[in-house]
Amino acid sequence: MLERQQEGQRVLVSAPFGRDGDTLAALLREQQFEVDVCRDLKELSSEICDDIGVILLTDETLSGDLTPLKDALAKQPTWSDVPFVLLAAPRSGRTTNAQLTNLKLFDIAINSVVLERPLGRASLHSAVASAMRLRQKQFLMRDRLLELDESETRLRLATNAAEIGTWDFDPVTGRLSWDDRCKAMFGIFADGAISYEDSFLAGLHPDDRQMADDAVAKALQPGSSGIYDIEFRTIGIEDGIERWVAAKGGAMFAGGKPVRFIGTVIDITQRRKTEEALAASEAALRIERQALDDLNRTLEERVAQRTAELEEEMSARNRAEEALRQSQKMEAVGQLTGGIAHDFNNMLTGIIGGINVAKRRIAGGRLDDVDRFMDAAADAANRAAALIARLLAFSRRQTLDAKPLDVNDHLVATRELLRRTLPENIAIDIEADPEAGWIVADANQLESALLNLAINARDAMPDGGSLTISTATRRIDEIEARSLPGLKPGAFVAIGVSDTGVGMPPEIVARAFEPFFTTKPIGQGTGLGLSMIYGFAQQSGGQVEIDSRVGEGTTIRLLLPATDNGDQDQSRESLAVEAGQGQTVLVVEDDDSVRLLICEVLADLSYEAVEASNADAAIPIIASPRAIDLLISDVGLPGMNGRQLAEVARQHRPELPVIFVTGYAQNATAKAEFLGSNMAMIGKPFAVEVLAEKISDMISNEKLAAPR
Repeated sequence: MLERQQEGQRVLVSAPFGRDGDTLAALLREQQFEVDVCRDLKELSSEICDDIGVILLTDETLSGDLTPLKDALAKQPTWSDVPFVLLAAPRSGRTTNAQLTNLKLFDIAINSVVLERPLGRASLHSAVASAMRLRQKQFLMRDRLLELDESETRLRLATNAAEIGTWDFDPVTGRLSWDDRCKAMFGIFADGAISYEDSFLAGLHPDDRQMADDAVAKALQPGSSGIYDIEFRTIGIEDGIERWVAAKGGAMFAGGKPVRFIGTVIDITQRRKTEEALAASEAALRIERQALDDLNRTLEERVAQRTAELEEEMSARNRAEEALRQSQKMEAVGQLTGGIAHDFNNMLTGIIGGINVAKRRIAGGRLDDVDRFMDAAADAANRAAALIARLLAFSRRQTLDAKPLDVNDHLVATRELLRRTLPENIAIDIEADPEAGWIVADANQLESALLNLAINARDAMPDGGSLTISTATRRIDEIEARSLPGLKPGAFVAIGVSDTGVGMPPEIVARAFEPFFTTKPIGQGTGLGLSMIYGFAQQSGGQVEIDSRVGEGTTIRLLLPATDNGDQDQSRESLAVEAGQGQTVLVVEDDDSVRLLICEVLADLSYEAVEASNADAAIPIIASPRAIDLLISDVGLPGMNGRQLAEVARQHRPELPVIFVTGYAQNATAKAEFLGSNMAMIGKPFAVEVLAEKISDMISNEKLAAPR
């Protein structure tokens, strides 16, 4: 039996008469189908599962009791509908046997096709292949449903945890939508109808109503930033309760007019009460301190009594401050979404605005300062790409190009970068273990992690100090691995980054790797640095350790898998970008702008580009006798993805080189596992020069073979 390449590839065959089943199986195996032959309907029913791609029957199979088959099909998941191909014998008379069998099959399976025997080999292969493609689309739909469900679950959990409400206003139609939590902040029951005037404005405190209405009008004003950030009081429309609410959001514009206004709200009543209580406590404390100065200091008993009272008040103040910090932390989760959207909007403004101004200057023949606007757009795009990379690193979904690295050589090469980054009052020392050898990691991500740790160390040594980077071999046994989550026993190299800074207390150390946790002042840290390093280490098959003591400094160790198979030729220089000689390159990309860019690069390099927007359009080209010297394909294509397309292409052209381009694909986060022989990958967004060099490199690897 053929080895299974992916789920849903099996064909179940049931033909109870003679050797029909074996004959059909042999015909299907000619086309590399994986076939299992069942003796009767009962055995067929027991084999039906999610792994089945197509069921091929002869009409004799349906002559008995169909209950087992109906029961088996009823147990399928909601997304699953196994295709049937029925081979019906011809029948004389006004009603053909095929028609009768078709009606009987439709009682149990709508997703079916009936073919009348005798039929040719090609017709059989075509019918099964078509049914198999329909089955694969079911699996894709299942995966999309799972992804959507997971995304909705994460969003729901996040908003529930932070007690955040959401709102959505359409300025064109005046339609206002609130979720249940938002309604609750205005004292409206979950099933209550809402509108801008009768719910939002009517639910505001009279003293805050005009201010809130003006803030909405300002955010919706054409030409404004669209930002909405305000705190106001509400008087519950149905429960009469007064609440404090913080609202944050933004308007979206099209053609200079507002088309959507969305945001979040959070109940800050407790925070406000805490702030008021804290202010009252401080005011009372000042009064009491003044009164204490006026007391007769000789009355020791009265002084002792007031001292005890003040200590109790200070304890209450500490509790109030802790409650305020907790409230602010919960509010920060709600601000995060708006912050990321704000940053992206700024970057997109720089990109779109720079390109639009440059186009207008070019159209007007004013070319002197076009480069300035194009540079501004490119800088904004690079910052957006960097933010995406940081978010992917934090979520452990970045694409890692893990390769063997000589860890000591890499640290020596990184030292110059650290020297340029850190001030002169910080000494850098490398303590390399000669036995450290090689590790398996992404060189760029490792360099970024070391730079992040060095910058943290710099902030911990404002008056200067010493930064030591060391390597050491370490073997993790099964007992130790159980104490390090996600780590498997084996050989590792520990890369330690130590500073002589202020250090951290145990309660800070315990939270150091939490996302968004930072001890730096507002605006000086996002809290993603150490959590990104943690994500990189775990995605690389390693772990991170931290040791720190107040006043003695901090050591953070990266544990990365060791290897004995170092590639000594990794340091070879990149091949020069050479022009092509008219070779043909098939470009498969569903995004029109990206496909245009790739084809332009190919044209500049003297290659002939053939375009396709999806795998269905590309397969006929691949199967044709036309010469193709290179395949460039997006990974995330609609329908069949780029990796599956490459497998189909290799069936027709076994030596065809392939370049994948990807913005993000979950199954492509590790290049070594994703790529096959003579395959390469570049990530979006990419520089044109990088794409040109990769194309030249792959064509050169083919040694510019003569046109086929």
